[in-house]
Amino acid sequence: MRSLIAASLMRTRTVMMLLALILVTGLASYLTIPKESSPDITIPVIYISVSHEGISPEDAERLLVLPLENELRAIEGVKELKATASQSHASITLEFIAGLDTDEVLADVRDKVNLAKSKLPQDTDEPIINQISFASMEPVITAVLSGNLPERALVKIARELRDELESRKQILEVDIAGDREEVVDVIINPLKLESYGLVPADVINLVSQNNQLVAAGNLDNGKGRFSVKVPAVYKTAADILSQPVKADGDRVITFGDIASVLSTFKDGGGYARMNGKNSIALEIKKRPGENIIETVGLAKAIITEGQKLSPKTLNVDYVGDQSEDVMGMVNDLQNSVLAAIILVVTVIVGALGFRSAVLAAIAIPGSFLTGILIIAMMGLTINMVVLISLMMAVGMLVDGAIVVTEYADRKMSEGVARKQAYQEASLRMAWPIIASTATTLAAFFPLMFWPGIMGEMMTYLPLTLIATLSASLVMALIFIPTIGSLIGKPRKLSELEKRSITEAETGDLQNVPGWAGVYIRTLSKAIQHPLKILFSGMAMVTVIYFAFISFGKGFEFFPDVDTNNIMVKVRVNSSNLSIDEKDEILRKVEAILLRQPELKTLYARTGDNQEVGTIRLNMVDWKYRRKAALVAEEINQKLSHFAGLDITVERRKDGPPQGKPLELVISANDLDVLHETVGKVRSVLAGIDGFTNLEDDGPTPGYEWRIDVDRAGAARYGADVSSAGGLVRLVTSGLTVGSYRPDDSSDEVDIRIRFPESDRHLESIDQLRLMTQSGLVPINNFTTREIAPKVDSIKHLDGKRTVSVGANLAEGALLNDLLPELKAKLDTLEVPQEVSFTIKGQNEDQQESSQFLIKAFAIALFVMAMILVTQFNSFYQAFLIMSAVVLSTGGVLLGLLVAGKPFGIVMCGIGVISLAGIVVNNNIVLIDTYNLLRKQGMKAEEAILRTGAQRLRPVMLTTITTILGLMPMVLSTNIDLFNHRLEIGGPTAQWWNQLSTSIAGGLAFATLLTLVLTPCLLVIAGRRQDRKMAE
Repeated sequence: MRSLIAASLMRTRTVMMLLALILVTGLASYLTIPKESSPDITIPVIYISVSHEGISPEDAERLLVLPLENELRAIEGVKELKATASQSHASITLEFIAGLDTDEVLADVRDKVNLAKSKLPQDTDEPIINQISFASMEPVITAVLSGNLPERALVKIARELRDELESRKQILEVDIAGDREEVVDVIINPLKLESYGLVPADVINLVSQNNQLVAAGNLDNGKGRFSVKVPAVYKTAADILSQPVKADGDRVITFGDIASVLSTFKDGGGYARMNGKNSIALEIKKRPGENIIETVGLAKAIITEGQKLSPKTLNVDYVGDQSEDVMGMVNDLQNSVLAAIILVVTVIVGALGFRSAVLAAIAIPGSFLTGILIIAMMGLTINMVVLISLMMAVGMLVDGAIVVTEYADRKMSEGVARKQAYQEASLRMAWPIIASTATTLAAFFPLMFWPGIMGEMMTYLPLTLIATLSASLVMALIFIPTIGSLIGKPRKLSELEKRSITEAETGDLQNVPGWAGVYIRTLSKAIQHPLKILFSGMAMVTVIYFAFISFGKGFEFFPDVDTNNIMVKVRVNSSNLSIDEKDEILRKVEAILLRQPELKTLYARTGDNQEVGTIRLNMVDWKYRRKAALVAEEINQKLSHFAGLDITVERRKDGPPQGKPLELVISANDLDVLHETVGKVRSVLAGIDGFTNLEDDGPTPGYEWRIDVDRAGAARYGADVSSAGGLVRLVTSGLTVGSYRPDDSSDEVDIRIRFPESDRHLESIDQLRLMTQSGLVPINNFTTREIAPKVDSIKHLDGKRTVSVGANLAEGALLNDLLPELKAKLDTLEVPQEVSFTIKGQNEDQQESSQFLIKAFAIALFVMAMILVTQFNSFYQAFLIMSAVVLSTGGVLLGLLVAGKPFGIVMCGIGVISLAGIVVNNNIVLIDTYNLLRKQGMKAEEAILRTGAQRLRPVMLTTITTILGLMPMVLSTNIDLFNHRLEIGGPTAQWWNQLSTSIAGGLAFATLLTLVLTPCLLVIAGRRQDRKMAE
């Protein structure tokens, strides 16, 4: 280290060029690095979807879910396996332990699905396997198309725009909401069929037999080789009408004689609306790692260009533009970082003078840009976690630089040349700075191994801090001394300051003037009663703990941050509503919400199964409205009069996906028992004040018609279940017999045969006749029709049937306060023995995060202790510093108590661990100076007092700069220096208020311990050593 410092001071031009290179490349990286709101993490979740047309939920469970579950549960590293069986569909979601190689996991899943495919029924669609990421979960922007245009024209424009958008590398996929799938219906007339002596079976197979690609091969006749083509694929709907069905003498009967062709949309589907007007929406999702601002800009440019080529009546509106949120968040945090830098530099100027302040301040941009350069080289992005990490680092980055420049300033005041002064300063303070930086890094290093999705998000914090703090070490020991040797100049000291320095170094300590003198005289009294001071400090921390438990705001998992988006989900306790009936209900809810004063845009979309639909309200900016929590509560009250509807109102939450605060999983094999238990649990939750917006994913009550086929009776006629079922489908949703690709479309269109709408009713089923070996036989000869309860979906968790009941928390309610009452009531609930309960949601995430943070804190303490023992070669001094770290947690709780904030498991947990590394720094500087004075032969008490006199200024400077760096977040303020605007309480500041408050409060409290308690503990051991030497 000594030779490296000496070499840098000898090669100043090389060092300056290297600094310029770092600044330029770092700035370029910051301007070009992708920017987004939340970190774009890869969630260890894989989703498998498989469809089989017409299959019931019970059969989907037995024939689709179980074979897949049996294979997939053998994969190593599976944390949770969820499955859902529904009408014509099954899905399986696998969540893996974080940290596994996602490519290997995906390969294992594909292998197991391939093994299970042989056990699935014939005609089952190919299973679709997708890996879930943050980017695939939510669109970065939604473009809503509307206007005075036919639905088909609007859909065509939307599909063309989708294809153009998906051709760009920045865009992952585009979902079209309100797009109904096109289909060609061949409407066969039953009366005409009979008049021509035909039955449905005569025409059902004709389309598939005549609409196929025929590979006729090649012909080599000795004079050349020619390909032979047999055109047979339909190109237009007219080709279907001209298809021969039967020859009757000289006349050929075609489809056109017995049927009509209608180009229409499939039943079901859904509708989308923007501010109450029918529309089609393009939900655009970006690829992981792409710049969200650039991606949204590209998407808007493509849509604008497409709009120019479309009819003038086409309107385009945008909702959910995340790039606006990102730009706002980046600007807010950049302003806060800049404000923090100005505050820090101002303090340094006042304490060390302009030149020394400039030298110390160089460490901030140098360390920042080096950290960003490292982040860019690792392929990461700039997001809110990275930016708040930079803000946390502002005050810490200058600690080493302050210590070096303050020592050099002191030496130059004594008459030492500036080059020699900075060389002595960097050499003298090298090991204390290295040790203090190492202990700070040791505190953050365990956070890199945080498990789960929360860890995937928060790992950006230790990565950023480790990169920037490591860069600050190089800045303090290499670049600052080099620049100081060129431009350093001692500031002019007043007579009072000169006398203070002289008295602190060699004079009478009782004559030290100013605040330093007050401190020395106070300290001299304190070290006369060190044990009293120790027990007083411990008593103070104990009182703070009890005060927080008694009067504090309790605990919460993650900060509750204001948002501009509210989601309203409308469900109905029936699964028999048509899509048009659902749309009518949703319109009534929309009509109320459109009158909400805070509303900016309202985007509604009808749902499927028991979900009527979802409505997304985008509100005006937070500065011009009430808090989202109050708006959501008011909406809840306005919608409470809808009888029979289950309406939940939720605010959008940024950060890692958390689901509902409470998720109670009920397991039982019997569906009736499950349904009964869900009702009891909902009653329990409704009776606990604090839980709101209850919902469950259990089967929704409904009914279905069952056509039971008497197999023996059918066999006597030579019929079977398959032929009877195919005939029934002509009356219901139609029988798909093939597909074709129109010339004006890139998508295939299904060809479906069905009866006219006038013949599609229950009575028509009884009139159906099936051609058998005995002739035409009415199918009611061997079928019966009855109504039965309907099961719309069946859920599995790790192979067991389950239903999850979820609940939100009322404003001000904390989950930890409600769980004891809930658990007590569940224990007394009368349910069958097979029923079991599991509390998940935030509670599960909270326990996982709490356990990790406790372990991380213990590991950080142990690693720091090792570093300190290595630095001081003393177990006692290492223990002394570690005790200050532990006691500093009292300051965290005191800061939260004064601010009226709850203890956030995630944010305050990180704050405590971060504080551990920061608290150590001042103690290291203090004890290092004390040990040096002791080696010079001073008695313990004198060494303690002179150490306090000499190191008070750097200790207070590093503490004040660190706290000031956090003050914009502590006060929840955003100082916009460019637009001359002050904002208080913005969402960005709310995110990090707990973290900054815990560090600032803990550091202020720990500084008191460092300046008073640490000297008292040092003097206890020092006096013992003095007595031994005297003996």
